[in-house]
Amino acid sequence: MIFGEIFSPTDLAVVVIVVLLLFGGKKLPQLARSLGTASSEFKKGLEETQKSDHQSSDVKNETNSTPKDQ
Repeated sequence: MIFGEIFSPTDLAVVVIVVLLLFGGKKLPQLARSLGTASSEFKKGLEETQKSDHQSSDVKNETNSTPKDQ
């Protein structure tokens, strides 16, 4: 896991405490929900972009692979 290599458990505990102090216990569920929604929307957009890029490259390859009349 990448977080285990970068952050120690103490670092993560400090971050959690600071977030609790800044946002409070009542705002955290709303904040987490918003982050989850934003993350899923970002993934959808990324997948759609990759899909359209793949489709446009397929069309480009098809037009380049047709033999030209001599």
